[in-house]
Amino acid sequence: MTKFQIYPAIDLRDGKCVRLFQGDYAQETIYGDSPVEMAKKFVEAGAQWIHMVDLDGAKDGVRVNDQVVIEAAKLGARVQVGGGIRTREDIQHYLSNGVARVIIGSLAIRNPELAVSFIEEFGAEQIVIGIDAKNGMAATEGWIETSGQAATEVANYFASKGAKHFIYTDIATDGTLAGPNIEANKILVDSEEAEIIVSGGIGSLEDVLKVKEASAQSNIAGVIIGKALYEKRFTLEEALSC
Repeated sequence: MTKFQIYPAIDLRDGKCVRLFQGDYAQETIYGDSPVEMAKKFVEAGAQWIHMVDLDGAKDGVRVNDQVVIEAAKLGARVQVGGGIRTREDIQHYLSNGVARVIIGSLAIRNPELAVSFIEEFGAEQIVIGIDAKNGMAATEGWIETSGQAATEVANYFASKGAKHFIYTDIATDGTLAGPNIEANKILVDSEEAEIIVSGGIGSLEDVLKVKEASAQSNIAGVIIGKALYEKRFTLEEALSC
């Protein structure tokens, strides 16, 4: 298991830095006009990774805010990005422009064979399987649609095909600051090789500590923090020193 990582999050919509409440595009809060400046602040605070999501891309199924992501990837921290990634060209575009990891979400649900071919071609270190779930069921298209597959079923399938990195987002907790669904993350995948990044619900340093403690006895390898940082519940420096 690699070192436990903190991933400050930057969600992009209309070129701005935003957060949604439970994945609802109608419940958006804008936290900054310059995502690159936000990324720079995270790097200055000591971030080794930054988690970025192209919300426009996730909704429309095409890259929209990719140039912002590429600019952020030049600042010193490694960047992982999701949203609107549907083709081999999308992945190549990001990886060849300095992005460290690409997250495949909706595509993994709709076309698992293609997703597996991307893992085989680009390597398990550069492809992350993003699983967003409502009531334990995988959701797609920026959380607008719910599939008929259990999140655990999806995760175990991809683990059996060589996937190593997973991001599990519990939509019910995302943007709520109400605490993460740690238990769902613990049982997501059976493979000892898999590493899970917890996403959704972080509202306090205590939440961060709970996730980190859970990582000692599970596949959990990191946590994504978004709204809590923007609402100044605590600083990134404090989270990194947990």
